[in-house]
Amino acid sequence: MKSSLLCLLSTTFLILAACSRPAPPALSEISNSKSEIPPSAPAATTAHDIRGEIVTIDLPRKILLIHHEEIPGYMPAMTMEFTATGIDLATLREGQRLTARMGLPIDGVFPLTAFRILTSPPDPAIAAAALTLRHDTFTRGKNAYREIGETAPSFTLLNQDGKPVAFDHFRGKRVVLNFIFTRCPVATMCPASTAKMMALQAAAQKADIIDLELVSISFDSAFDTPPVLKAYADTRGIDTAHWSFLTGPEAAIRDLLAQFGVIAEPGENVFKHSLATLLIGTDGKILHRIDGSAWSPEEFLARLKP
Repeated sequence: MKSSLLCLLSTTFLILAACSRPAPPALSEISNSKSEIPPSAPAATTAHDIRGEIVTIDLPRKILLIHHEEIPGYMPAMTMEFTATGIDLATLREGQRLTARMGLPIDGVFPLTAFRILTSPPDPAIAAAALTLRHDTFTRGKNAYREIGETAPSFTLLNQDGKPVAFDHFRGKRVVLNFIFTRCPVATMCPASTAKMMALQAAAQKADIIDLELVSISFDSAFDTPPVLKAYADTRGIDTAHWSFLTGPEAAIRDLLAQFGVIAEPGENVFKHSLATLLIGTDGKILHRIDGSAWSPEEFLARLKP
């Protein structure tokens, strides 16, 4: 009986040994065994390095809205929502440049790892222009405000594409200029001013007025970075071919507000401010000015027509 049982156990062991699979090789064995991986097999891409700029920080949803540069062979430059695990979003701010590693989307949102904030030196042209403008405002003192008939101040700021734009660039063209900020919650203020500028642009194009440039300067430079201004224009379907949305150093913006006679007092995410829309001639002189948003595009159009 005992010998029969031993025989049965031996036979069962041999059958199990013959049917079981060998244990998988260790990870180090796989990585060192290149012959097992066909050399022509393409590597699966699950992540991409990105560079971009923070547009908005949504703390309740723990979401970053980032405008990133083109990812060659994968995605054009665009503004998208991201998550950033392990990052305290409260320590970030709009306008910061960054690099990160973008993984595959989870529930439609791309996660970021290896998150790093970049520090970029100020643009030399903008810094130099801001210093000159500061000196000019200081020298003018109580006479900083420029009256109709005076030449508009010279300045250089960044446009919605992040490119430096000098006001002298518009010499030879007529300019309609105003000040706004993108987060303005009062419908009769900045939103109304932007809507009227849009109507003026459309009317000027219909009237074949080709020497007109529109310029909107943000006095919320901490928030209204170039990507924010670009998103502001894109959301409204604004043609920026001849309409520049500008931002720049806070000191330069303050000097321009003083010289153009516009008040903007910062509060919590809002500004108490006045409005002004100016027409500047081809020689850079201020030709016309309307304070507030109660103006009609036809009034400026009449002055633009031959």
